[in-house]
Amino acid sequence: MAGKFESNLAKLGVILTEAPAPAANYVPFVKIGDLVYVSGQVSQDTNGFIVGKLGATMSTEQGAEAARTCAIALLAQVKAACGGDLDRLVRVVKLSGFVNSTQDFLEQPQVINGASNFLVEALGDAGKHARAAVSAPSLPKGVAVEIEGIFQIS
Repeated sequence: MAGKFESNLAKLGVILTEAPAPAANYVPFVKIGDLVYVSGQVSQDTNGFIVGKLGATMSTEQGAEAARTCAIALLAQVKAACGGDLDRLVRVVKLSGFVNSTQDFLEQPQVINGASNFLVEALGDAGKHARAAVSAPSLPKGVAVEIEGIFQIS
């Protein structure tokens, strides 16, 4: 039986799949006490990596959708860290979002809102978090967005 968070996700049309494996020599998450530090999750969907540069080949809205996919991957990692029980999540503590963007693109916060808004919609007050949204001249594989997070669990 799905818990409250996964039920909320299902209402949004989101089913968490297995957490993505790391692409290099690092671990997907580290647990210290009641905190889980999740490595950067890149924008990808069922078609593969979501690539592009905001301000050149992608709109802010497309970037926000890419950020949403990062948030879903973050939750999949938290679920894995919690032994499959996402309801052990107490709250999202902090997100650090990186936006592959041109030098003159100024809407990084609106792009990362795609992740922030999704987390609050899916998790309610537990999804409210501190955040950074910064520009990057490039990201791995040319992805549009990468987001890392810190989560409190029980």
